[in-house]
Amino acid sequence: MKVLLVGEYSRLHNSLKEGLQELKNDVFLAGMQDSFKNFSTDFNYDAKTTLKPIFKIPNKVFKLFFKKDLFVLERGIRFYLALPRFKNYDIVQLINETPIQTFPWLEKLILKKLIQHNKKVFLLSCGADYVSVKFAEEGKFRYSIFDIFSEDETLKKYFNHSLHYLKPEFKAISDFLYQNINGVIASDFDYVLPLKDNPKFLGLIPNPINLERLKIENLVVQDKIIIFLGINRNAYLKKGIPYFEKALKIIQKRYPTKVEIIITEDLPYSEYINIYNRCHILLDQIYGYDQGYNALEAMGKGKVVFTGAENEFLEYYNLQENEVAINTLPDVDYLVEKLSYLIENPQTINEISENAKSFITKEHHYIKIAQKYLDTWIKH
Repeated sequence: MKVLLVGEYSRLHNSLKEGLQELKNDVFLAGMQDSFKNFSTDFNYDAKTTLKPIFKIPNKVFKLFFKKDLFVLERGIRFYLALPRFKNYDIVQLINETPIQTFPWLEKLILKKLIQHNKKVFLLSCGADYVSVKFAEEGKFRYSIFDIFSEDETLKKYFNHSLHYLKPEFKAISDFLYQNINGVIASDFDYVLPLKDNPKFLGLIPNPINLERLKIENLVVQDKIIIFLGINRNAYLKKGIPYFEKALKIIQKRYPTKVEIIITEDLPYSEYINIYNRCHILLDQIYGYDQGYNALEAMGKGKVVFTGAENEFLEYYNLQENEVAINTLPDVDYLVEKLSYLIENPQTINEISENAKSFITKEHHYIKIAQKYLDTWIKH
């Protein structure tokens, strides 16, 4: 089968590509390297020319009139000019509703061309888009990132990237896609909940994790328990990082000789992975109901991950008696309590570590997941 994957920002499409190739499919990945993360792609449509110093003044003028950077336009133009390469695929899968990240009118034009010139087009729901942001904005989650600025309006500016999906032009893209795609697939429960009554919803397919790429070792707790927090500054509030930082200050004072805390910021993906290899506990995010890609890779390595692991997730995978991750809440005292228990009961770290590795092998193995995608695509 000839497959085109459009967009990348978590390594989901890279791992899916690797699984599909193991199953003898012809796969092409068009995407951006996502800033400092530097993901691999077969065709990188991110801006190059307009990021050069010579465009600094033209960019300011362009942004003054159009409220967007010139490089946003370049992305769309680069992809549009490459469209002749992206015809006659059996399957096209979009990483989200706006995978090109260009001007909405150009984004919609490109998506229309992809739908016209290929056999089937599927949409992934695994990041911010009109459907998921609208669901959160209407308060339909028990808790979400929108709780932050509902209490403090001054923080709203930090969520402009998410909130802009509610604008009419992005709703128009969303409506267009749902009228023309073959179906939409959720990558975890954060996206199942907004989609569960949508007639185009094809169900949940878990994130694919390529275990063969991961350095998997048995956790050994010796002198200190190592806790790792990797900060993505662009997602600082959306990931709930301030809760982790406050909890870590308390933990450092409470257990000065028992813990080592490592905090990094905006590292390339390969460097980030190497640094957190030393840790026993990884702090991922506060507001999730399920695990994102970063958490899943860490769990595959046997780390004890603080992330989303809500009841919906536990019930779906029948994990009530086997803890595979620590569910997080926007509550510093709760986080301190959970961390303290692990520090004082290090044998629990080993138990959760083994559970996590087994869970990833069983439910997220990249070849098994690739087959689930193939089955879904063929059926619909």
